[in-house]
Formats: sequence, structure tokens, C-alpha cells
Amino acid sequence: MAIRKRTWRNVDGERIEGTWRHAFICNGGTYFLTDLLIYADGMVDCWGLETLEGFAGKLASGWVATDLPEGAPASAHHLASWTFTEPKTWLTPQMLLGEVRDDIDNLNGRPDSTRRCLAAVDVFRQQPTEANRAAVREAYEAIPEHLRRYALGDMDRKDFPLRVIVTGPGSPIELWDGDTVDVTKEMHASAMEYFAERERLRKQYDTKTPADGPTEPVGSSVHLSQVVFPRGWPENPGTHVLRNEFPAPIVVGGLTCPTIAHAYWALAVADEHRQAEILGAETPYDAQKLAEASALRDDWPQVRVAVMTRLLRAKFQQHPEFAETLMATGATRLIYTEVGSTFWGQQGSEGRNWMGRLLELTRSELVAEKLSVLP
Repeated sequence: MAIRKRTWRNVDGERIEGTWRHAFICNGGTYFLTDLLIYADGMVDCWGLETLEGFAGKLASGWVATDLPEGAPASAHHLASWTFTEPKTWLTPQMLLGEVRDDIDNLNGRPDSTRRCLAAVDVFRQQPTEANRAAVREAYEAIPEHLRRYALGDMDRKDFPLRVIVTGPGSPIELWDGDTVDVTKEMHASAMEYFAERERLRKQYDTKTPADGPTEPVGSSVHLSQVVFPRGWPENPGTHVLRNEFPAPIVVGGLTCPTIAHAYWALAVADEHRQAEILGAETPYDAQKLAEASALRDDWPQVRVAVMTRLLRAKFQQHPEFAETLMATGATRLIYTEVGSTFWGQQGSEGRNWMGRLLELTRSELVAEKLSVLP
């Protein structure tokens, strides 16, 4: 089962990944609807951290309740209270415990009970011995009972081919209508072919290129780090020309700007006189400091991405040699470092990297124009 609801807890500064699900805790005869928190280190928070074994004990004792008695009082803290009338529950303690075990496996990137069973089937297909069939049977029975029919992800045949393999020729198998028949050699051969075809389709899917191209960038990311050169920019700056502070004069809206950084901060301020002062600043850093000491436009948070997009287009249209450097980065992800800004840049795992994304957009536009892709 895929992990969709994520949470975590900190242990000695380390982030322990987790997931959560709804559950009932029976305390003092009242059934409280709460969240069951499951962590990658095998701990389960059910109104107190427990090991997986301790959680199994809480299930067995009824503290974590899967049986809801008629007429029992129930509560959702600070939200509602009610009394159970004709309650219906879907999970037994063993089913819930099996799901939690699968959650812990998934949080750790390990095969869960379903994937372990399918791996056992692969072994059996290669060596169809009774010992390997017994291994498939054991793995199948380890899947929580209510999840077995979904093991193959086949809404038509459910887990029937899997049960045929588990059962083997000559042994009885239950049909969906409740009848029982013996598995024939033909049924078994059909089930084996089902898994062979499934494997062929899986390999075909794994090697298939999406119609719109790869989801992830091709090649390693390019890191456009913020670097200070006390003696001036190097003679061969390489990808440093893609930085906003690189001296690439542009003309936008009648303004002549030494760098994109000068242009950006000049357009950010509300005072036109201050704008001229910023454009005349000796360095991009000085331009930023002047802007920080000024009143910015009230609508700047709404328009800044559009402004930066326009500035980037101007830079690479007015400096074709720099456009070539940008296009030479191919389809890689561009990671831009901007000290003090997690909006424009990325530092470690933090940051929205808007500059990197806008450079990728500009790159795509330049390539499309060069190849005459757009009408």
C-alpha cells in the first residue's frame, strides 16, 4: 500500500519518517477517534509510543479498538461525541497489524507483504518445485487477508491466478460464487502464463519512454552557485554567465541596466529617484542594499516572478553568446543558490529555486525558437 499521508518525529535531531491513519482508542469505556502514527523505526504512537510488539499487545487488549460495541459512547476531541448505532468495522486486529507492518516496510523502502509474495512467485516460475510453492503460499498468507484480492492490481481476476499457484494442480480452490473445484493442469498452466505476460508487460512499461518525454531531467543537475571573485570575473566564466550578478548589460523599458540584479532591484522600488540610484550602484550587492533600505512596490510579491522572467528573456536575447551557454545545459535541472533567499534559490534541501526554474523556462524558449518549433 502506497504511503500517502506523511508525518515525522525528531529523535536526537534526526527526522524519523512516518505515516498516519485513523483509529479508535478505547479509554475508560469511551471510544476516541484519533490518529495512529506509524514510524519508520518501528514505533507506533497510539496515545503513547509503542514498539510494534507493544502495539500488537494494545490491539489484543482492545486499547486500539477494531470492535465497536453497539451503544458504546464515542468522541472526537473538541469536535463531536456520539453513541454507536449498528456499527460496522472492516478490520480485525490481525488485519490492522498486517497493514501497519506493511506501512513500516514501505517507509523504509523495503518490499511489503504483497511485493514479497510476488517475488516468491518469480522464484517459483523459475524453479516450480513444491518447496518454492510452499514459500509462495507462506508469503501469500502473510498478506493481510483483506488485501490479498488486490495483490495483483487486477480488478477483473483479483488474486485468482495467485491462488491457483498457491493451491497447485489436484487441490481444491474456492471460486467467487462459493463453489469449490480442483485446480487442473490447464488452470495452472494458464496462471503461469498470466504471470509470464505480467512480467513482459512490466518490462515493457519500465523501458517505455513517456510520450511527452522523461519525467525527470536528463543528466546531472547544474549547480549555479553564488561565488564572489575579489579580483573580478574569470576570463572563462563558464556557467557563471547565467548568474544575475554577472555583468551583462541589458536595456528594458528604456532603462539601461548593468546586470539583471540591478534591473530587478531598481524595478522593485517605488521611488523613481531611488531607482536611478540603484541602477548606478557600483555592484549588484550595493544595488540590493539600496533597495532593502527603500520602500518596495506594494504589488511586488505579485509581479516579481513576471518581472524576472522578462529580464531573463531580455538578457539572453541581447547576449546570444550567453544564450548558447544556457542552451548547452541541455535538459538538466538548474539549481540556483541565492544567499538569504529561499524563494529565488535553494540551499541544501531548502528553497523554492524559482531562479533555476525560470532559467529552465527561458532555456526551453530559446531552444524552441532556435529550432522553429513554435508557430
